[in-house]
Amino acid sequence: MSDSPSVVGIAALIGDHARASMLTALMGGQALTATELAVEADITKQTASSHLAKLLDAGLVSVQAQGRHRYFQLAAPDVATLLESLMGVAQRTRAARVRPGPRDPALRKARVCYDHLAGELAVEFYDAVVRNRLVSLGKSADNADSVRLTRKGIVFFNDIGIATEALGQSRRPVCRPCLDWSVRRHHLAGLLGKAVLDHCFANRWAKRVADTRVVKFTPQGERAFRALLSDARR
Repeated sequence: MSDSPSVVGIAALIGDHARASMLTALMGGQALTATELAVEADITKQTASSHLAKLLDAGLVSVQAQGRHRYFQLAAPDVATLLESLMGVAQRTRAARVRPGPRDPALRKARVCYDHLAGELAVEFYDAVVRNRLVSLGKSADNADSVRLTRKGIVFFNDIGIATEALGQSRRPVCRPCLDWSVRRHHLAGLLGKAVLDHCFANRWAKRVADTRVVKFTPQGERAFRALLSDARR
C-alpha cells in the first residue's frame, strides 16, 4: 500500500461543479461572501454555505469574520496553483478547443493568478528573467520544477525597487514557476511574483478590472513594463 497522501477526497471536492465555480471565483485573490459565491455558482446561499463548510474542513479555503459578514478566500497559494494546473489540463483535453485558455483577449493578455501576474505579459517576463539568468532553474527534492533567484537577479530587482531581502523572511517560496493555463508556459509565482504585480499596481501601470481577474495596463504602463522586459533581457 502506498504511503502517499490520497488525492481522492480533494479531487471529489473540486470535481463538484458548484464548488469548482466558487473556487475559481476566488482565484482572483479577493475575499468573497457566501452570498457572492452563491451567485458565482448559481446556487442558493444555503447550498453555498454547505459547500463552503466542506471546503473549509478540507483546508481549501479560509474564512475571516468582519462585522456581520464572513469572507472566504483560498487557503494558500498552493491551492491556486492546483486550480490553475487543473484549468490547463481541462483546456488541453477538450478536443473542440484548439486554442488553449480563455477566449477573452484581455484575460489572455494579463490577469491575476491568486496574487501574482499571469497571462501573455507574465510569460514574456518569466522568459526574460530566465534567459538573462536573473533566476536559475532546477529541481526540488520531490523532483518538481524550481526557480532560484541569482545574485544578478537580486541586483536587478533591488534596482527597480523590489527589496529582495525582505522576501526571504517568509516560509513561502521567494520564486516559483506556475504553469500558465492560457499560454501553457510558465509565469513567475511566489513572493517575487506577487512583488512584481504589486510593483505594477503601485506605479499605476495597471489596475484590476472590477469583478474580473483581468489586469488592465495603461498604454504608458505597458510601455514601462515592457521596458523592464528589455532591461531583464540585457
